[in-house]
Amino acid sequence: MGKFCYAVEQTFALLYRFRRLAVRWERRTEIHDAPVSIACGCICWRRLKRAQP
Repeated sequence: MGKFCYAVEQTFALLYRFRRLAVRWERRTEIHDAPVSIACGCICWRRLKRAQP
């Protein structure tokens, strides 16, 4: 259980670096899903760039 909780907490910490995602102002979820998808893509891109030699 500890490894699972750590992964979830780390994911939320990475997403909250994008300040607009920390506080959700939109009422509809589809409006909020677009910035979350973009943030996830940016996080993956940064990790892939760092992992390449």
